[in-house]
Amino acid sequence: MDQFYKRFCSETFDANGVLSTFSINCPKNFNFAYDVVDMRAEETPDKRALVWCNTAGEERTLTFGDLRRLSNQTANFFLSQGIGKGDKVMLILKRHYEYWYVLLALHKIGAIAIPATNLLTVKDIVYRVQTAHVKAIICTPEGNVADFAAQAQEQCPELEQKYIVRVPREGFIDLTAGIEQADDHLERIENTENDEMLLYFTSGTTGNPKMVVHDYSYPLAHIITAKYWQNVDPDGLHLTVSETGWAKAAWGKIYGQWLVGTSIMVYDFDHFVPDDLLHIIEKYQVTTFCAPPTIYRFFIKEGMGNYNLSSLKYATTAGEALNLEVFRLFKENTGLSLMEGFGQTETTLLIANLVNSQTKPGAMGKPTPLYHVDLIDAEGNSVAPGEVGEIVVRPCETGKQYGVFCNYHLNDNLYERTWRDGVYHTGDTAYRDEDGYYWYVGRTDDLIKSSGYRIGPFEIENVLMEHPAVLECAITGVPDEVRGQIIKATIVLTSSYQPSEALAKELQDYVKKATAPYKYPRIVEFVKELPKTISGKIRRVEIRQKSAKQK
Repeated sequence: MDQFYKRFCSETFDANGVLSTFSINCPKNFNFAYDVVDMRAEETPDKRALVWCNTAGEERTLTFGDLRRLSNQTANFFLSQGIGKGDKVMLILKRHYEYWYVLLALHKIGAIAIPATNLLTVKDIVYRVQTAHVKAIICTPEGNVADFAAQAQEQCPELEQKYIVRVPREGFIDLTAGIEQADDHLERIENTENDEMLLYFTSGTTGNPKMVVHDYSYPLAHIITAKYWQNVDPDGLHLTVSETGWAKAAWGKIYGQWLVGTSIMVYDFDHFVPDDLLHIIEKYQVTTFCAPPTIYRFFIKEGMGNYNLSSLKYATTAGEALNLEVFRLFKENTGLSLMEGFGQTETTLLIANLVNSQTKPGAMGKPTPLYHVDLIDAEGNSVAPGEVGEIVVRPCETGKQYGVFCNYHLNDNLYERTWRDGVYHTGDTAYRDEDGYYWYVGRTDDLIKSSGYRIGPFEIENVLMEHPAVLECAITGVPDEVRGQIIKATIVLTSSYQPSEALAKELQDYVKKATAPYKYPRIVEFVKELPKTISGKIRRVEIRQKSAKQK
C-alpha cells in the first residue's frame, strides 16, 4: 500500500476506521512539484501518473518520470522567456495533457498560476488580465481562445506574452516547440510554504468574480480529499469530471491524488455526452469517480444497465446539493452509495461523508478533522440542532489553518468581510441534526422568509426534481405584502411535457404532499433555460430581479 503521503501528515481513526484527527506536517520550503512529483519520479519513475484520451480517439500515458522531465523542460523554457517568481500566468488549456506539466513548471519556478476555463469571452479575459495583472497567457489552439486572447492583449499592455500549444500561430510563442528544445535538468528554485501559488477567479452568483489565492501548502490539505473522501486506490485510476479552469480540478485531478499515489484519468471533451463518459469508465477500468449530481442525473436518464461498470469501486459527489432520488437510483444501478462532500474554491473539503462512515442519504456528512466547522445565526451564536445557520470555519487553535485561502487578491476589504468576528463565513447555510450530520439549505442570499418561516430553496427543489416533468428548477422568493415573501418555482421541463396551468397545479400539489404545506410554490413559471454563471451555477439573483420587474 502506498504510504508516501504520510511524510506530510499525522492521523488517527475511531473504532469504526473513520478518520478522527488529522494534522499537516508541512516543510517550510514545501513545493508539490519538487517534493511530491519529482520525489515519486525518483522512487518510481515508471509508475503511471496520468492517462489521457480525447474524443478523436487519441491516447497518451504519462509516468512520474515523464512529468519530472517535461516540467523541468517547461520551467527552463519559461525562465528563458523571462517568466519567474511572482509572475502571474493564466492557463486556458481545457483538459489537454499539457496542463499538468505546465502547471508543475509554474510551481517549480515560483510563478503564480491562474487556471481559467475556455468558456471565457474577450471581456472576461480582459477583466482577469487587468485585475490580476497577468503577464502571460497560455492558450489551447481549439475554439476561439487564441482569437480572444489576441483581442484582449490589444486592451491590456500588461499582457506581455501569449503562448499556444500544439499548433503554431503567428503572434504566439510556440510552447510545444520551446519545451521540446529546452534542457530537462533544473536546479531547485526555493520557495516558502506561504508564497502564493494559485489564483482562482470564482464565479459567484452575484457581482464580479473574486480572486482567491492559495499558497504552496494548499495541496497537502487535499490528502483528506483524495484518501478519505474519494477513497482513491494507489493502484487504480481516478476520474473527476472537471475542466482544468475550475478549482474542482485541484480537488480531483492532481494534488491529493498524486500525494496518495493513484493515477489520474483525463477525458478531453467539449460537450458532455453521458454515453461517451460511461464508455470511458468502462473502457479504461476507472476505479474511483467524482462528479457533480447533474452528471449522475444524466447517467441515470441514459440508462446505466447497458454498461459494464464493474471496475467502479467508489463514487463521490460535490459542487451542488445532491437530490435523494439521484442517490437512490445510482445505488440501485451500481450498488454504490454516493458519498457527498462540501467545500469551496476558498477551502478544501470542509464537510463530508468520509470512508467507513455511516451515511444518511441527502446529508453532506460531518466536518472533516482538519477544520472546526460550526453553524451560527445572524448574531454569531451557534445554533441548536435542527436550526438553520450559516456554515463558518473557526480558526485553528494550533497555528496555521491549512487549506483555507490566503487572501482575495488586491481586495483586503472583501477578505476582512469574509473573515469577520473571528470566523470564516462561507455564505452557505445548513442545519445539523442530533447525530451531527449537516444538511444543506442554500446560500444565505437565497433563504426565503415567508410568514415567519425561514425556507431554504434546496428542500423544495429536491422534491420537484423527483417529478418526471422537471429537468431543472430554481426556487426563489418574491416580495409579498402579507407574507413578506412567497415562493416561486422557475422550472425547465423534460422533453415529454409541455407547460400548462394543469401541470403547474400538479407540481404545486406534489410539493404540498411531500413537504410542509407552507413550502409549496405559489408561483410557477416554465422557462426554456435557467440563467447560470459561467461555471454552471444557477443565478437565482437574476430570477429574483426579473420577478421584481414583473410585479
